[in-house]
Amino acid sequence: MGNILETIYALWLRELIRFTKSKSRLIGTGGQPLIWLAIVGVGLGSAFVTAGLTGSLGTVSYLTFLAPGVIGMTILFTSIFAGINVIWDKQFGFLKEILVAPVSRAAIVLGKIAGSATVSLITAVVIFIIVVAVGIIPISLLSPLGVLEALVLMVLIASIYVSIGLIIASYVNNIEGFQVLMNFLVLPMFFLSGALFPLTNAPVWLKGLSMIDPLRYGVDGMRGALIGINSYPLWVDFAVVLGIAIGLVIIADIAFRRMQGK
Repeated sequence: MGNILETIYALWLRELIRFTKSKSRLIGTGGQPLIWLAIVGVGLGSAFVTAGLTGSLGTVSYLTFLAPGVIGMTILFTSIFAGINVIWDKQFGFLKEILVAPVSRAAIVLGKIAGSATVSLITAVVIFIIVVAVGIIPISLLSPLGVLEALVLMVLIASIYVSIGLIIASYVNNIEGFQVLMNFLVLPMFFLSGALFPLTNAPVWLKGLSMIDPLRYGVDGMRGALIGINSYPLWVDFAVVLGIAIGLVIIADIAFRRMQGK
């Protein structure tokens, strides 16, 4: 048990060190969500009638409605590209070294997921603090329980998309191929999540597609927890996101085991 925890900790710490030493990554992951809020939030805000953005905590502005979606977008983009680190590790031989080491393969997967998910969570929390500090999400709407629920959802969303990134990276051997697949997956998942606009009046086919998008439930749960606007009961969002997270972690573990045997 001690060996497993040491392995998880070592890989978790490695991901944090890599993140903090990359200044361009720090600026990029923190700056992009703020640009979305400043440009998309203000630009599209005039196109939405605020009366359509009413929840259990009252009517909110479009910018307030958008904020949880942008936090979800931050987690999605930061988490899923964790697979690039796996490809780098493949190319430089580090992954081969840890796969042949006498440590649990599950510990390797959990360590990489924990590290990348922590990086995503840190970025998301920074964005959350900023949107609260500047009043995009009024502090009067927040409750300690709601913030805690949102944080748990952030962790689960990060785990889902880190796992997806690791699964794909276990079968892809070059960064170019990984980026093509990611661009193919990320944008549809983002737009189908309801992060940018309410899906209440969307066509039936669009609603159907959104129901198979894990980010849909994560963003919906965060909105419900933070600003009182949600399409599903909070327990449904939690159950779906938790179930998908557990399933994808298991699949990521299987993918890594098969990769070792190639």
